[in-house]
Amino acid sequence: MTTRTDAAEGSAGTRLVLWTLAAGQFLMALDSSVMNVSIAAVAEDVGTTVTGIQGAITAYTLVMAMFMIPGGKVGALIGRRRAFTIGCCIYGCGSLTTSLAPNLPVLLLGWSFLEGIGAALILPAIVALVAGNFSAERRPAAYGLVAAAGAVAIALGPLIGGLATTYLSWRWVFAGEVLVVLGILVLARRISDVVGGERPRIDLVGAALCALGLGVFVYGVLRSDEWGWFRPKPDAPTWLGISPVVWLMLAGMLLIWLFLQWEARLVERHRDPLIDPVLLHNRQFTGGLTMFFFQYLVLMGVFFVVPLYLAIALGLSALETGARLLPLSLTLLAGATLIPRFLPDVSPRRVVRLGILALLAGAVVLMAALDADAGAEIVTIPFLLVGLGTGALASQLGSVTVSAVPDEQSAEVGGIQNAVTNLGSSIGTALAGSVLIAALASSFMANLEQNPAIPAEVVDRAAVEIQDGVTFLSDAQLESALEEAGVDDEVAQAALDANAEARLDGLRAALAILAFACVLAMFFTSRIPTTQPRSAS
Repeated sequence: MTTRTDAAEGSAGTRLVLWTLAAGQFLMALDSSVMNVSIAAVAEDVGTTVTGIQGAITAYTLVMAMFMIPGGKVGALIGRRRAFTIGCCIYGCGSLTTSLAPNLPVLLLGWSFLEGIGAALILPAIVALVAGNFSAERRPAAYGLVAAAGAVAIALGPLIGGLATTYLSWRWVFAGEVLVVLGILVLARRISDVVGGERPRIDLVGAALCALGLGVFVYGVLRSDEWGWFRPKPDAPTWLGISPVVWLMLAGMLLIWLFLQWEARLVERHRDPLIDPVLLHNRQFTGGLTMFFFQYLVLMGVFFVVPLYLAIALGLSALETGARLLPLSLTLLAGATLIPRFLPDVSPRRVVRLGILALLAGAVVLMAALDADAGAEIVTIPFLLVGLGTGALASQLGSVTVSAVPDEQSAEVGGIQNAVTNLGSSIGTALAGSVLIAALASSFMANLEQNPAIPAEVVDRAAVEIQDGVTFLSDAQLESALEEAGVDDEVAQAALDANAEARLDGLRAALAILAFACVLAMFFTSRIPTTQPRSAS
């Protein structure tokens, strides 16, 4: 294997291999963000509701979460490159189906199921293929570029989606993905891969327990916005007076515990587990996973909060909102690629800690800058900091996790790593959204109660409306609702002022919880090594 790796690195094709894998990562991440600005257009085009499209997004996330770890094991069974190319084929078929979808069921088949299955094969294989094509010394730079490609896709997604929806059609995004997949398949022949002589068996019971556990847990998290975390929201289902979210998360954790017990039993019997539980006792490996979790929790929380501020509070278009996200992409790409290049021997722990501090600084600066008179320009410096912090983490974490175990387990590591990042993304979005809405509702009511211009009956009515579910409303949306209610101008203006202040309070609260997550992450950085890792094989 060393001979093939050295030969690959010594050739001009090495850079092409890296860009091919980065293109795959970019493509997988693009779907997670590109359609958020096009939900209404997609719903109208396929004859469904916004709720139906949001359900398709939820299903896509669930399919990835459920099959990510089994997908990593498939790579060990049939070969990482083969898993990568098969995943690309499935993903391409899903993109083509989605681009032609006449209705919601076809959209669900193409986008949620086929693309989700394809991603579950591709993402773990990318982690393993980087390990197989680059020496331990070059992996930080390689993983940094691959991770940066994914994060840049998340940042550029709203801009690409806005451009396509405004000037062409959302369908062209998925048609373009098909062309990218074809290009990746052509270039994938240059990727080196080694398949061991002994083929492992797929642990079907473990795969079922793992898929159900992760799927049930993530589904509970994704439904928290609609059902409530603990106390059920109005018209939401309730089990024993408690939100189903609690029960689903508990059930998911129980299934994951059963999965780990089953895997330990297989190891005792000298049979092939889906993942070796010993991995979870590896301090460096679990430290890297923990940082991945917090990185994506904060990053996706920011990507939830800031577009709301730009698009709803300030009224920017999808294109203008996407353009404001570009500074993050620039510093992210710079941090992920330049740190390994110019500081190849730097302490990973130091880089990770500085990265988390940059994320914390970005959240705090933005929280302090939010003001009723502030414009879109206030997000620039915070986004530069968040991008730099994310890039710093991306430059180290992939190498830290893979180098913590033998190269033969790199595909399994890829599955676990991507499952953890998926979990962090889901919790980050749900947590930021829940805190934002709770703070907004509390602030709005407090502002109404303290304003003598607003009659008591209006305050009481607002309290009832908030109990029925409050949303993040723009001034135009609230004005329309107030006109329909026949509210006089003085009361309407007071309500608009209260809503504007409440929006800012909600945004600050969401950013505060993300800042708290950054501080919490610092307690786990001691698990990150102080020297650049070398292959454990």
